[in-house]
Parts: sequence; C-alpha cells; structure tokens
Amino acid sequence: MELIEIKPEEYNVQTDIVYATDRNVTGKSIYKNGYCFLHTDAAAALKKASEFANKIGYKIKIFDAFRPLEAQWALWNKFPDPEFVSDPQNGVTPHCRGIAVDMTLVDANLKELDMGTEFDAFTPLSHHGNQEVSIEAQKNRYMLMGIMIASGWKHNPNEWWHYQLPFHEKYKKYTDIEAKTCII
Repeated sequence: MELIEIKPEEYNVQTDIVYATDRNVTGKSIYKNGYCFLHTDAAAALKKASEFANKIGYKIKIFDAFRPLEAQWALWNKFPDPEFVSDPQNGVTPHCRGIAVDMTLVDANLKELDMGTEFDAFTPLSHHGNQEVSIEAQKNRYMLMGIMIASGWKHNPNEWWHYQLPFHEKYKKYTDIEAKTCII
C-alpha cells in the first residue's frame, strides 16, 4: 500500500480533518473519522515542509489530505465548480491519489495565521495573489507557499490552502475500500 497514516507526533504537525466534522462546506460529516493519510512520496515532502516551518517558529496544521473518491463525489455533488472542486470523473483529483494536502500555518501558541479567508472559502478572495486581503494575509500566504514549494509541492492558484505533488498522473486514484483507510 502506498498510503500511510500521518500521525501528528511523527510529523510534528497538527491535524484538524474538517470533513470528519460538520465544520465544512457541506455542513455535515463526510468522513467517519479524522484519520490523515498521504502517499509515501507526499509524506516525505510533508516531513520536509514541517521541518522548514518549525525552523522559523511555525507548525503546519492539516485540514485534509487523502480523500477517497466517494468523498470527492460528495463534494462535487454539493459544489460542482471546477475552479474549487476537482471533478471526480474527469478531473485531476490529487486528494484521491493521496498527493494533496489542505493546510495552514499556526504560531507557537497554535493560533492559525491570518490567511485572509477561512479554509474552503470558495471565492476569489482565496486565490493566491489576491490583493483584496490584508497585507499580513498576503505575506502569510507567500510564506506558506515558500515553505511548500521549497519542499517539492505545487500550489493551486485558486486556493491558498491547497498543495499537491507534481505529476499527478503517475499516482493512482483510490476509493476508501481500495485504500483500506476506513475513512468513509
């Protein structure tokens, strides 16, 4: 199996898997638990990103990582907008491949940095480079982007929180049953 569980203590990250709660864009839980999984390649890149963040006094907080195809369909059925949600049938779907992570940075007190919008705010204000958010939020977004790009990730220009490994086509999409993650 190419997916491994991301345990906060092993990766020195925080996790708050929002799709295991009703605090997400659907208003209901999509996952039955808050487990966090990534492909082994993505896990190695996450470890590197976590080390970079820690060196400058921050910690990564993960909102979502591997997302089974069933969950991608639930999101797509609620928000069929390819600007923000990948079409599970025809889209890239990096979360379903275990090579994407939705995240932010927290400070030494575990307070989230101001990024200008909440996670999963499906609005142009979430775009990288949007100058309608505060200067502080722009700086924080670019700091997060710098950490992630230096660690081998690609950013999504429409979502400040979303990072994925390049060359998605070399990674397999998984359902929950195929991945044996018991998320759904």
